[in-house]
Amino acid sequence: MLKNKSIIKNFSIILLFAVLISACGKNEKTASTNTNEKVKAKGSAFNVNTKESSINWLAKKVTGSHTGTINISSGELIIDNGKLTGGKFDIDFKTIAVLELDDAEMNKKLTNHLISEDFFSAEKYPIGKFEISSVSEITNAASGNNYDIKGNMTIKGITKEISFPAKLNVDNKKANAEASIELDRTEWDIKFRSGKFFENLGDKLIYDKFNLVVKLSANSE
Repeated sequence: MLKNKSIIKNFSIILLFAVLISACGKNEKTASTNTNEKVKAKGSAFNVNTKESSINWLAKKVTGSHTGTINISSGELIIDNGKLTGGKFDIDFKTIAVLELDDAEMNKKLTNHLISEDFFSAEKYPIGKFEISSVSEITNAASGNNYDIKGNMTIKGITKEISFPAKLNVDNKKANAEASIELDRTEWDIKFRSGKFFENLGDKLIYDKFNLVVKLSANSE
């Protein structure tokens, strides 16, 4: 009889231990899931009008510079009571155009080079993306910028966090945003004639930093 009681007691302890382990496992799983949840920006979505929006780019090299445009394929700005709270836009790298070269053959040659694997690999990675992760309002900025923007820029399938100042004006159901964004192309594996990776380039060197001037026009309907 004592032996049976001892067996029952041991079994009860084992059963209780198993229940406790199971409960802890469930709690850990729930906590992990909650941590990964993404907080949605508060406000209403203003859809980007791609025909009224633009990106102008500027890239420099030792012997000069090149300018051009890239189309925005989609996007939205999230606005709450006239304040920017979030947003995103997509860049169509297949639409890269060169502006300052009047010679048609030279223009086509440079354009094709920019969409090639030496630069943006537009056939393999046609769409680049930017999505805002945080917005801080600037007060009394001499530059006219009224927000500090932080977000994730994806080019060639590589995502990097970037930050920049931006302007936003909201008039009833229309919003206009503008920002000048400086990027280091090597962060997105664009190394062609970069001084970081190649020596003795001389006047063939292309600077790593390039600039995008992004203008977004968006409507709430």
